[in-house]
Amino acid sequence: MKTIHFPLVRITFCFIAGILGAYYAKPDLYHVLIILFLAVVAFLASYFFCLKKIQQGIHFAIATYILSFFVGATTLVVHNDYFDQDNYIHFIEDSDKEYSVHLVIREKLKTTAYNERYVAIVHAIDGVKTDGKILLNIKKDSLKPDLTIGSNLLLSEKIYKHKSPYNPDQFDYGKYLENKSILSQVYVEVQDIKVSDKVDKNIWYFAAQLRNTIIQNLERSNFNKRELNVVAALILGQQQDISPDVIQDYQFAGAIHILSVSGLHVGYILLFLNFLLAKIPKTRTGNIFKLIIIIASLWSFAVIAGLSPSIVRSVTMFSFVAIGMHLKRKTNSFHTLIVSMLLILVFQPSFLFDVGFQLSYLALFFILWLQPILSNFWTPKNYILTSFWGILTVSFAAQIGTLPLSLYYFHQFPGLFFITNIIILPFLGLIMVLGLLVMIWAYFGIVPLFFVKIVEYSVLGLNWIISKIASFESFIFKDIPFNLYMEIALYVLIAMLVLWIEKRSLKRLVFVLSAVILFQISFLGTKYYNQTQKEMLVLHSRKNSIFVERKGQELKVFANDSILKNLENDRNLKSFVVANFINHIQKEKISNFYFFNNKSIFVMDSSAVYPKECKPNIVVLMQSSQINLERFLQDHKPEIIVADGSNYRTYVERWKATCEKQKIPFHAVGEKGFYKVE
Repeated sequence: MKTIHFPLVRITFCFIAGILGAYYAKPDLYHVLIILFLAVVAFLASYFFCLKKIQQGIHFAIATYILSFFVGATTLVVHNDYFDQDNYIHFIEDSDKEYSVHLVIREKLKTTAYNERYVAIVHAIDGVKTDGKILLNIKKDSLKPDLTIGSNLLLSEKIYKHKSPYNPDQFDYGKYLENKSILSQVYVEVQDIKVSDKVDKNIWYFAAQLRNTIIQNLERSNFNKRELNVVAALILGQQQDISPDVIQDYQFAGAIHILSVSGLHVGYILLFLNFLLAKIPKTRTGNIFKLIIIIASLWSFAVIAGLSPSIVRSVTMFSFVAIGMHLKRKTNSFHTLIVSMLLILVFQPSFLFDVGFQLSYLALFFILWLQPILSNFWTPKNYILTSFWGILTVSFAAQIGTLPLSLYYFHQFPGLFFITNIIILPFLGLIMVLGLLVMIWAYFGIVPLFFVKIVEYSVLGLNWIISKIASFESFIFKDIPFNLYMEIALYVLIAMLVLWIEKRSLKRLVFVLSAVILFQISFLGTKYYNQTQKEMLVLHSRKNSIFVERKGQELKVFANDSILKNLENDRNLKSFVVANFINHIQKEKISNFYFFNNKSIFVMDSSAVYPKECKPNIVVLMQSSQINLERFLQDHKPEIIVADGSNYRTYVERWKATCEKQKIPFHAVGEKGFYKVE
């Protein structure tokens, strides 16, 4: 690939490496700025030295790449909200204290089983002006609060900083929120909220009002709610109200990407705008006027759709594409992709850790790189076959590019993705165009019933097709064990294969075979490592007790009957099983005594009965045992007391105080997460 020789590509890679380095090393701002200053000095010295020479020396390139690396690292550190002295997180010292908080609603999120959720901006803590995002959880109630984007709320509640996952290999939701600059959460009931008459009328408010006006007018026109929610996701980027079963169908059919506004949708919008503005004279003034309208329209759409990473990425890239098209300049698609990525990361480096951002760029990169290679394998003779072959090659290129990342994050793969894309992509453009027209009319209160019904029935048909494809569960490969090393090795293998297909040579074939060996090493190494592991864990399960003993790829699960019967649906256990390549699970009821790794473990249940002569190393308290813990500790002196998730909080707090008094370590899995027997 000649693109790699483009200087900005290498600079972007170094910039990204700097972001990654700062993300994992977590340096402080002072040291990063010092190193950046030294990198700037080295770069300037190299630059002025090269001015005296005809050819630039390699030291100038090295200095440039080093500077790019530390600019990336500095960008991430500077954008870290922890370094913003006005951020509310610096005013939260005690998690048990209630703070008087002034919030402004910024974004509505998907509702959970228990809470209505919003992203809010903290304007003040205990009367002190602050800034920063917080996740607001409002307990579901029959009295729904009348909240809109821009609503000012006053409440007095505890503020909870994010915790690490309670169980091993769980999805780290706290880290996910931190990457979105949401540093904590607050939980509140409806009656405890004071809603101010003041509403902040900013760009977020007007965008939300526009969306609400469109959706309300379409609802009044009897647009079916289920189909309307899908249209809102396709065009407005609003997925909050889509039912879980619809989302699951789209996931299983390999079409979840069409519910997130991305390059596909923005590309359709750009084509539609070009069609509408085709009558503008193709003069210099006309092209500039047309370009201004298109870019303004694209970014207006991005704001209305919520400025998610995928939308920002897509609109940024297609803005560059539009500039190239209308200024009559030939653009390299790879260069456009790289420039848009660099520009986004300069302003929002945390987007690099957004899964949607990663998937979008990888899909686009492989479409640009691999799709032309695949399309050359066959040249159909008629237009229809050519169109279907084009869709098929684009789908395969995107799926191959995102396969390792999807396996790493989601551990599943939809086997019928190519059928899904062949069927739905030709009609998606029609739905997008008609949907846009209907929504523009709906905003002005004009809802042509004929077009509304066309869009409604089109989406109904789309949902039906997706549901039918998703019903072939034997083609949905789920719970695939896959770790980071295997992901990297698979990307190396895919890259080497594509390079070999591009230009078949012995040298490239050797690289392919080496990549195959690398992937085998990563797989066999992972398997060997997991086969040699032995551990016993007390997992956290709310109101329940679960112990697991792992020996290699075999797992024993100790729990009560109700848990054991539904073990396959236990999310905590499923993530542990997949991550550790478990291939055999044995179920057993919890007993009172265990022996593991030369440690004796005694489980104290609600009966509070125990042998007087037992001297366990570890004691696990469960089911809110009525034991006199102080006397037990004095008589038996265990090494540690562990309280699992089946105990009442008041009991746990009392036991913790008793252990502190007796100077014996105490581990509550509801506070510290799972306990591993060492």
